[in-house]
Order: sequence, then structure tokens, then C-alpha cells
Amino acid sequence: MGDGHVCGRPRVAVSSCLLGEPVRHNGGHSRSRYLTDELAPFVDWVPLCPEMEIGLGAPREALRLERSPSGPRLMTRRSRRDLTPAMAELAAERSAGLAADGYVFKAKSPSCGIHGIPLYAGDAAVTRQQRGMFADAVIEAHPLLPVEDDGRLNDPVRREAFTERIFAHARLRELLAGPWRPRDLMAFQARHKMQLLAHSTEGYRETGRVAAQAGVRPREEVAAAYSAAFRSALAVPATVGRHVNVLQHCLGMIGDGLDPVRRADVAEVIASYQARRVALSVPLALLRHHARGAAATYVAEQTYFEPYPEELCLRNHVV
Repeated sequence: MGDGHVCGRPRVAVSSCLLGEPVRHNGGHSRSRYLTDELAPFVDWVPLCPEMEIGLGAPREALRLERSPSGPRLMTRRSRRDLTPAMAELAAERSAGLAADGYVFKAKSPSCGIHGIPLYAGDAAVTRQQRGMFADAVIEAHPLLPVEDDGRLNDPVRREAFTERIFAHARLRELLAGPWRPRDLMAFQARHKMQLLAHSTEGYRETGRVAAQAGVRPREEVAAAYSAAFRSALAVPATVGRHVNVLQHCLGMIGDGLDPVRRADVAEVIASYQARRVALSVPLALLRHHARGAAATYVAEQTYFEPYPEELCLRNHVV
């Protein structure tokens, strides 16, 4: 909307190789064009390569996860070095000190992969359901942290969802880091209502309940409860059905300012989105235009219409 609604720069932890650093086991990198060319202007990166951090060089011997009675072990394939203690110590340390709004991991890595990592017994993979050892520790320590890997970010729905969440987390972090007052939290909640509703009806209600208690409950208690409720709500994937509900809700709020023909036009476009014939950006653009024209300030100021910089163009796909 170009009026400062997308404030704060997300701090995003990332596997260093995805930014083009030559730290992979073969001495190369896995630069992600979305991260380096599109997202980079809007975020602050916190790069990390766990293998380099525990003293392995690049190039280096390949690693894999192996089954043992005490749980998965991170082993070098050829020389049979057990790197589990070093990686576990690093993971615990980095997880404890992590101050990020999201994390992008390297896919298929025995340290950083977030799904589908093989676990070996001898030369055979007994399962391919593991997470990488480092990534697993981070996710366990920060269950509400938005996480993705570079492979899954090729999917437009996952890419949009992850990006939406990191910017929402950044706005919340920025608010709670400052000298916020109860009215500031209520204003934050008011601006995010439609965005929350697109994800979770219960989350929308719970964040509202907590925000209403600001000024009554202790400040730190309210901040912790609101943060948990807000992040939990946004962790629920938005659906076409919930988007349609929000779009119709917004149309209802600005409807008095529209003549019957314009109102019918917007309703028709919402129906086209529901039928998966047009992208979400189409009804959003119409509603935003009419909200301005009708001076519907409440609707126009919703973060739902611009949850991240519009230059990223992430809502232009048909689901």
C-alpha cells in the first residue's frame, strides 16, 4: 500500500551456501535466486554453515545420519568420524542464542535438511523421514519459528506463506522490543485482524482476547501470551475458503460506499478466486481500490492487503 504498513526488516537465519558462499562439501555453493535476488533487499541475513562451524573445511568428506541405539549419529562416510557431539553442542548453543524471524535451511543436508533425510544402517537407508541434526535442534527449540528449505521455496504457495510469516514476526518483534503501551498492542491487533482471520478463526479470537487484557495483566505476561497466540495463528496455513471469508468480510465493510454494480463486480471476482480461476491478487486489488475510494480506513489499513513488500509479487499465482 506504500504507506509504511510493512515496517521492520525480518532477520532471517540461512544456510550460508544458499547465499552463494562456497561452503558445501564439494567446495561449491547452492545459491538461491529467490533469496539473493528477490528477498535480499528486504531482509537482514544471519548466515551459518554448521559443518564449517564445527571445524570441517570445504571441500570436505560427505556426511550422513546413521542409526544407533542412542539415536541418529552424524558420521563421515569414509573415515567414520562421529561428529554427533560437536554438532549437538553447536546446535544447542546456536538455538539458545537464535534471534531470528525465520530460518531457511539447505534441503537434503544431513545437518540442515528439514524433511526427507535418510537414516542409514550399514549401506542401506532404513528410513527417509529424518530431519538434519542441526535443523532438528533448532526446530525443537523454536517450534513457532517459520522454517523452510530452498527446495520447498520453489513452490509458490510455500514461498508466499513463509514470506508472510517472517514479515509478521518482524512487525511483532519490533513492537514488543519498544516501549509499547496497551493501546499500541490493540492497534497492532486491529491492523492484523483480517490477516489473522485468513489463517485461524480461533487464533484471531485468542489474540484479540490477550490484547484486550493489556493494561490489566502484567506487561511481560501479556507480551509472552500475545506473541505465542499471534505466531501460532499464523502457523496455521491460510486456505482459499478462509481467504474468501475475509474478502467477503471486507466487501461487507466497504459495501455501503459502492453502488450495486460495483459491489456485484467485486463479488463476482471473489467468486472467480474461490473457483480458482484468478489469483488472490485480483480481488485484493479491487477491494483495496474501493476501500480507498470509499474512505474505509479500517479496511485500507489492514496488513492483509500488504503483508510484505508488494514488489515481491507473491500472490499472483492461481492456487
